[in-house]
Amino acid sequence: MSRLAREQNAINLGQGFPDEDGPKEIREIAAQAIIDGPNQYAPAEGTPELREAVAADNKRFCGLDINPETEVQITSGATEALAAAFQGYLEPGDEVVLLAPFYECYAPQIEAAGGRVRFVDLIPPAWSLEAAALEAAITSKTKLIVINTPHNPLGKVMSRGELEIVAEAARRHDLIVVCDEVYEHLVFDGQPHIPLMCLPGMKERVIRIGSAGKTFSLTGFRIGYVTGPARLITGLMKAHQHLSYTSPGSLQKAVAAGLALGDDYYERFVADMQAKRDLLAAGLKEAGFDVLPCGGTYFLTVDIRSVGRDDDAAFCKEITENAKVAAVPISAFYHPQQKNSPRTYARFCFCKRPEILQEASARLARYFS
Repeated sequence: MSRLAREQNAINLGQGFPDEDGPKEIREIAAQAIIDGPNQYAPAEGTPELREAVAADNKRFCGLDINPETEVQITSGATEALAAAFQGYLEPGDEVVLLAPFYECYAPQIEAAGGRVRFVDLIPPAWSLEAAALEAAITSKTKLIVINTPHNPLGKVMSRGELEIVAEAARRHDLIVVCDEVYEHLVFDGQPHIPLMCLPGMKERVIRIGSAGKTFSLTGFRIGYVTGPARLITGLMKAHQHLSYTSPGSLQKAVAAGLALGDDYYERFVADMQAKRDLLAAGLKEAGFDVLPCGGTYFLTVDIRSVGRDDDAAFCKEITENAKVAAVPISAFYHPQQKNSPRTYARFCFCKRPEILQEASARLARYFS
């Protein structure tokens, strides 16, 4: 879709990256650190400075006591953290439960590590998780459950009740849970982010993945961080050494400083993104779309039946070529084996400048009028 958007000179509300860089003070620290050096390998587990900052961040926002020496791993982005987890934990034939739709890298990475994927469909339009469906997907070969909250592509924040469903299943079946929480600081309307790790009996079986790219709108930094029990961090680190080995020390130094920013930064960050969510939601509704609730992330989901369409891939191609606005079909976030995935939803990204969101909405309104 991004390639088609470039070819058509369309506004790209498909790919999820901000169109403005994050805090200048973080970028200045990174630039100066490159000049000052050293510019050699950082420790494979991450610099002590950043690991300590990640542990402090967990305590500050989640009340979690994390040992920076043994329970934190720095990675080259959250995507590499996921790959290291799957390669570190899975043996050929192990099964992994995914909640569908899901971030597109999960299934290919699991399959590349020799794992087999079993799916639990979230039920639209609330995209709810049902305990019976999760239980039915778990077998004697199940090793992992993967959850993503706040959720890409849906913008859904899992409720405590849904987290309890996952926790209960993981405890009963002795499973590891990989928690993709890269949008942990983008939860809207005053709602809290609840890490699964905080629930009773879960700290010893959960890894929690965060992202400087998402927290500071610096996706090009490619700095991720993982917290979890020492045995799981050790397994992940051994795979990480054979993937990227380490990440630039200058960027780690800058991210460590970023994690210590005051509450005012996080409050502005959330307020700004929530305002953009509301701006695009209003524009999409004006254009005739049924817009589903969005509790967090960068993403709004629409029901394309509200504008008389019933094929999300064809719809996204149509609006990119004709309305000059790109979106992504939700069906792209299902596995090809899932033949009955919903085909009537599309995802729009709102982490763009207000004038871009307004122009995109105006183009869609003109087209669908």
